[in-house]
Amino acid sequence: MAQNPNRPISPHLQIYRWGPHMAVSIFHRATGFVMATAGMLTLLWWLASIAGGPESYAAFQSYVVSAGEEATGIQVAINWFFRLLALGVTYSFFQHMFSGIRHLLMDLGAGYELKTVRTWSIAVYIAALTATALVAMLVAARFMGA
Repeated sequence: MAQNPNRPISPHLQIYRWGPHMAVSIFHRATGFVMATAGMLTLLWWLASIAGGPESYAAFQSYVVSAGEEATGIQVAINWFFRLLALGVTYSFFQHMFSGIRHLLMDLGAGYELKTVRTWSIAVYIAALTATALVAMLVAARFMGA
């Protein structure tokens, strides 16, 4: 059987119709990278600040936990940056976890129908956003003294 040399061997990316299942797969890889990188850098920074003594650990806490009452505007801005970064890592955790559960169920042989794949992919996003919002509200309530 002769093969036409002008015919592509596999479809190009422009031919595929993007769906939530493709985005979940890409996000699963991206969130794994985010958690590994941010988690390792934060762990190393935390360990180095503990090893550096009380002043070093206080500086770490001022950046990550709370800038304090006498903080300058730059210190407060840096503290809020790290809070937003923590929110992003929290979302990455839940996105990766729910996507992993979806993959586990598919490995067990469930959910290969197109409608089911689409529904579960959308459910991963909804579950990750909901879980992140719940954690953010719990942390905010604790910091506000509720």
